[in-house]
Parts: sequence; C-alpha cells; structure tokens
Amino acid sequence: MQEFLVIIRGGKDPGLGSPQEMQEHLQHWQQWLGELMASGNYVAGQNLEPQGLTVLSNATVTDRPLAEGKELVAGYLVLRADNAAAAAELAKGCPGLPFGCTLEIRGIRQLH
Repeated sequence: MQEFLVIIRGGKDPGLGSPQEMQEHLQHWQQWLGELMASGNYVAGQNLEPQGLTVLSNATVTDRPLAEGKELVAGYLVLRADNAAAAAELAKGCPGLPFGCTLEIRGIRQLH
C-alpha cells in the first residue's frame, strides 16, 4: 500500500449554519474518519489555520493573508491505498464535498 496526501481546498464554512447543522457536520466527519481508521486507510490529518507565512527564494518571510475561496488549503489527510484511484474512492466520502471543497490526491514519494 502507498500513502497519499489529500489536500482539502476551499468550500463554504459549515460553521455558519445553525448549531444543529454544525453538530451534524461534525458527526459526519467523525463517522467518515472513524471508517477510514477502522479500515486501516487513515494515517493522519489536521485542519489548517487560514493565515500563513511565505518564505520566498531570497529568504524573505512575508505575511500571506489567504482569502477564503477555492485556493484556501483548509486541511489535509494522509491515506493508505493501493493506488491513486483507490485513494480517490476513499476521498469521495469527504463531508466537505457538499460544501464546495475540492480534494487533490497526491502520492507521497518515499525518500531512500
């Protein structure tokens, strides 16, 4: 099995709904991640803060305010799967998809 980075981009903030809607959304995430863990496909993952810094090629560090939108990296997952197509099938269950997020699947190269 290979590891794949799933980059979660964009989407609407589900926290803008009612408390009940937010609770349901969190339950969907817990259920989906629980299934990935139980199957042995989940390796790691976290949400990311919207603010960040950028280190430029001349070693300058700048603030990088990130606007909400399709390019905002909201979080990531590391999944184990036989190939990229299998990782994409696992990713189809992501609870963020109905909120407009997109998922980028990238194989992780092992450095030897």
